Amino acid sequence: MRNIEATRFSLSQFDFHQLLPKSPIKTPYVLGIDGLSRSGKTTFVSKLAHFFKSSGYRTVIYHLDDYIEPRNRRYNTGNEEWVEYYFLQWDLERVKKELLDQKSDVDVMVIEGVFLQRSEWRQAFDQVVYLDCAQEVRFQRESAATQRNVKKFEERYWKAEKYYLEQVRPVEIADYVIET
Repeated sequence: MRNIEATRFSLSQFDFHQLLPKSPIKTPYVLGIDGLSRSGKTTFVSKLAHFFKSSGYRTVIYHLDDYIEPRNRRYNTGNEEWVEYYFLQWDLERVKKELLDQKSDVDVMVIEGVFLQRSEWRQAFDQVVYLDCAQEVRFQRESAATQRNVKKFEERYWKAEKYYLEQVRPVEIADYVIET
């Protein structure tokens, strides 16, 4: 564990300057943007990328969802649905090899995605921001068609999220927690 009591902010009061690498900068400076589905990660990262670039940092953004396994490897595997989502959704070795172990020729690498603080990845980040958003709010951000399949949320997503929140405790180990 890194941080017993993460610094909490509302989105409106958070100052991106807090995320600037400290001098001398270790390159690349690896910043993780963690948060559950529909917590606002992509929006936050686009604003953050603009801030870093306008501050003169060579920045690259990676999205964990670009590393999702083919459907046949993450559905109908014989495991519970939440286990498929948490443990089989992403190509963990490819994420580690291509993102976390990579030596990129940039100043700042920003990696965004769900479950970023899992034990096999957490040590690769210099800092992690966790976007905290209530389940009800996140669910309302889903399309109406998606919301009609509540069973999928109950059996797949919400059980995996509960596991992550209870076992990994991302709010406690993040460097910053921003309520969205």
